[in-house]
Amino acid sequence: MVDVGQTFRSQEILLTGGNGFLGKVLVALLLDRLPDLKRLHLLLRPRRNLAAGERLTREVLESPAVAPVIARRGEAFCREKIQVLSGDVGDPDCGLEQAEIQGLAGRVGVILNCAGLVEFFPPLEESFRSNVEGVEHVADLARRLGARVAHVSTCFVCGEADGLVEESGPVVGFYPRRKGPQDGAFQHEREIGYARERMGQIRASSESPRESSRRLVELGRQRAGHWGWVNTYTYSKSLGEQALASQQDLKWTIIRPAIIEGALRFPFPGWIEGGRTAAPLVLMARGGLRDWPVRRDAPLDVVPVDLVAAAVLVITALLLAGFHEPVYQLGTADVNPVPLEALLEWLSQDPRFVSPEQARARRARLQKRIDRAQTVLAGARRMLDSSGLPFQAPLAGWSVALRARGLQASLRQQTLEQYLPFILHNRYIFETENIRAAYARLSEADRARLPWDPEHIDWRDYWLNKQVPGIEKWIQPEAVRDWALKV
Repeated sequence: MVDVGQTFRSQEILLTGGNGFLGKVLVALLLDRLPDLKRLHLLLRPRRNLAAGERLTREVLESPAVAPVIARRGEAFCREKIQVLSGDVGDPDCGLEQAEIQGLAGRVGVILNCAGLVEFFPPLEESFRSNVEGVEHVADLARRLGARVAHVSTCFVCGEADGLVEESGPVVGFYPRRKGPQDGAFQHEREIGYARERMGQIRASSESPRESSRRLVELGRQRAGHWGWVNTYTYSKSLGEQALASQQDLKWTIIRPAIIEGALRFPFPGWIEGGRTAAPLVLMARGGLRDWPVRRDAPLDVVPVDLVAAAVLVITALLLAGFHEPVYQLGTADVNPVPLEALLEWLSQDPRFVSPEQARARRARLQKRIDRAQTVLAGARRMLDSSGLPFQAPLAGWSVALRARGLQASLRQQTLEQYLPFILHNRYIFETENIRAAYARLSEADRARLPWDPEHIDWRDYWLNKQVPGIEKWIQPEAVRDWALKV
């Protein structure tokens, strides 16, 4: 048996990415459920006009995810438990001063690395800085501190897949199109070196930052597709995993969540943040999109953020106690799947299941109708301008509305294209045997304190009464703002 509370009473934790969606729930859970925690060191990157300490206050302690815990425990208690470290995983030594490293050495038992860039197709340099070099720097720092590393990755490092994705596969040398154990075509050091060389060439040869960024986006897309990863994000996360797993003198574990969604229970049902989850699909479904190019029988493997946070803390405790596995996948579809067909019928009014080609053709026909209407309106406005007749203002308003409609259709199509690997091209079911075995080592009290129970989720209730209201409250205003800026 492993006593999670006792483990954290005797160990100090260094957490990266504590101001992210998952990171905030981890902070809140630690303070609320494990108040005897010895110490939490929170690495936060300072911004130009915002120091790390100010970011702690504004982005973490005042967050809706943490504020309820502050109210229950008291701000003085929470600040006493947290030490802010000003740094960035993208920098050597994670940006820490030598005196800081010496002061932490022998005290920090584990670095819990939740930092990372969650964008499907960013410029490759940005993805490398967070998801590859960041992991390398965390590993180097852990070695200097005498600490272990619990690294949060993603289940989708598997790339192209159809069916059950096991936890026992190799980490080092893996690529999605691997032909078997003897296939040594992929070597992460060589791939990282090649990518860095190409990034340097692009930066040196591009005439403008905009052109350089465009070429770096395309480089990430090309390298991912070459090996079978579905986007730059999963490609870079797999490289980061392999950089960590190749460390021979370091104790580590890799935690792979599926799609992290709104809270089931903690800090309150429906808490969600950011637009990197399935939120865009939900907003489109609720906004009237009817044509869906999906694999109807495939599950969308999502997991509530509070279940992920609880499992991460349990796995970290096992790592500290020496009872950990190399890889833990955190999904729900292997025990409680919800097919995309059922999900869309809950979220969308009379959805139509179509092929990508049919969806594109329908959008093209819509765009032609919008273009014809714009042409007619433009002619009418010219006629009214020359004749001096009124009604220019209503026509201008109709023109803006048509332009917005066309932009909305275009953005929806672009979003669907990015999600096709997860809703059409592949059928993902992630094995989660290791996390269930981990919970078998816990007492009843620890299982109640940090629950992992995806088999009991009522998905219809979760989506309609927790996830959708949470998205509409916490994400939709942000999405509407971004859309308005593009208009």
